[in-house]
Amino acid sequence: MKFLDQAKIYIKAGNGGSGSASFRREKFIEYGGPDGGDGGNGGSVIFVSERNLNTLIDFRYSQHFKAEKGQDGSKRNKTGAGGEDLIIKVPVGTQIYEEDNNTLIYDFVKNNEKYLIATGGKGGLGNVRFKSSTNRAPKKKTKGKLGEEFWIWLQLKVIADIGIVGLPNAGKSSLLAALTKARPKIASYPFTTLDPNLGVAYYDNKEITLADIPGLVEGAHKGIGLGDKFLRHIERCKVLLHLIDLSEEDLLGNYKKIRNELSNYDKNLSKKKEIIFFNKSDLFDKKDIDVKIKTFKNKIKSKLEIISIFSKKDLLKIKKILLKHVSK
Repeated sequence: MKFLDQAKIYIKAGNGGSGSASFRREKFIEYGGPDGGDGGNGGSVIFVSERNLNTLIDFRYSQHFKAEKGQDGSKRNKTGAGGEDLIIKVPVGTQIYEEDNNTLIYDFVKNNEKYLIATGGKGGLGNVRFKSSTNRAPKKKTKGKLGEEFWIWLQLKVIADIGIVGLPNAGKSSLLAALTKARPKIASYPFTTLDPNLGVAYYDNKEITLADIPGLVEGAHKGIGLGDKFLRHIERCKVLLHLIDLSEEDLLGNYKKIRNELSNYDKNLSKKKEIIFFNKSDLFDKKDIDVKIKTFKNKIKSKLEIISIFSKKDLLKIKKILLKHVSK
């Protein structure tokens, strides 16, 4: 499924139906009174969050959404049927903005949240409403009110327990695939992953949601590489899993590049809880690994984990560590 995290759409609630101007006509009753019914209310537009959705791609091909209008009133004081509400499903993590794409209207952070975005117009009044002691046969009726309508922006920020970050080819997609049933595209060249991928890992009967954030590079916050297009998806992750390729020469420098990009984009990102994993340990013996990470350990006091995604034992260890961090 293609990924889209931003879309502009037009929404319109249904107009109210018009009231009816009719008069009672029955046998032996020559001058029946007014019996025109009210118009039905227009349908409203309601957003509902759905955890099984993870993209806004459907809004690329369908950008206009209209709820049903209310039916007109009719004789015998019958009120017109109300228009059916329009339900629009969006992924959890979706934010609704005004047309300026800056003013936040609503933020969906839980499953099955509902938000009424546009209210349908009220139905018009039938002539029975205007009967009085001085006007026994009113012909007056009113039209239904117009439903609300406007353009809005939808923005999606992925919500996950763990956000996997690191330079291109660090093995992020491979790790996600090994831990979950997700099947991201994997290849040995930079920027194989062009969209965030989500997966769910299970350990000790508990669920851990992971997001593979496309490869960051030095200068991403300035638009280099894939730019900062996906940095905002890290904002909602509870914990960052920083994956580093052991086969690289400058481990410390590579680590700092990512940390700087996070900080330059939003200082709060650099304050998030972080777990550091060195990947591809299967390519080296223990002695070589100790030499490679010596400088890193002297400079960075965080706890380090050495792993290989090809080791079942390591994968279980990773799940255990992740669950421990997201459960705190």
